[in-house]
Amino acid sequence: MNAPSSFTPRTASVPIDFTVGSRRLFSVKRNLVTWGGLSLDELVSPRYSMTEPPPSAGDGYRVQSVPLALVPAMQARLEGYLIGARQDYQRHYIEMDGSFADYMARFSGKTRSTLRRKARKLEKEVGAAYAITEHRTPAEVEDFLNKARPLSAKTYQARLLDAGLPDTPEAAREMMEWAEADLMRGFLLHSAQGPIAYLSLPISRGVVVRYAHLGYDPDWARLSPGTVLQMEALERLFSEERFERFDFTEGDGAHKAMFGTHSVACSSFVLLSHSLANRALLASRASFDASVAGLKSLAQRSGALAGIRARLRA
Repeated sequence: MNAPSSFTPRTASVPIDFTVGSRRLFSVKRNLVTWGGLSLDELVSPRYSMTEPPPSAGDGYRVQSVPLALVPAMQARLEGYLIGARQDYQRHYIEMDGSFADYMARFSGKTRSTLRRKARKLEKEVGAAYAITEHRTPAEVEDFLNKARPLSAKTYQARLLDAGLPDTPEAAREMMEWAEADLMRGFLLHSAQGPIAYLSLPISRGVVVRYAHLGYDPDWARLSPGTVLQMEALERLFSEERFERFDFTEGDGAHKAMFGTHSVACSSFVLLSHSLANRALLASRASFDASVAGLKSLAQRSGALAGIRARLRA
């Protein structure tokens, strides 16, 4: 039994977000069917080719994590649809074909020193209560969910992006099934006040660890608890000597880029039918994104970008 892919094709009400940095200002929903959404194995396979689009009775398609080179062909295949809300990014992953020491050797001496210093500083600040726990059996995963969900509700991922740890009975049941098949790893970083960071990692095909959810208490952000927990989790995963890759899944980011050893160029976008409402939506999104990009460029030149990002996450 394998952990189901997060990219299983399905029709759903999908939000098309208008975001500034990590803050979603608002979204407009469309009823879309997923086309694409490849596993990491498919993305790195030289034999992969474009699949036929499934039937769509809604507003169109959500295309997730497909090779950048396939975008023109996919758009041409549905030339009657409008493309928009496009994000091009590097999908980062770790080839786990050696030891953790081999993996760490890929970092510069300065980066290794910085990572060790972050861990020591956090451990010193937390004190005797500092602990990192691993959760893999059904009982342990249940305990993980009970402790991680209240923490997730405090994170900016949950507050601003609706990307916190899922809290539905269906999600819990799914994680229990993965745990029963030894296809789930959860990690918690604890302080005296309780957990301050969590990491949820389902396992695909028994050999690919998927980066599902990471979150941390914003009150501890200055001490980089997410980074510290990520390093500890990777060390433990490498020690199992059973995993081929660690997949950071779709979307780019500094955290993923730093920890990844390889990447593949991907794109995610929507293809919407030619209705007046859809044309207006995608035109508005394109105009909004262009304005945000212009403001970001201005903030970078003025040196104000870091402060703006901090305020957006507050």
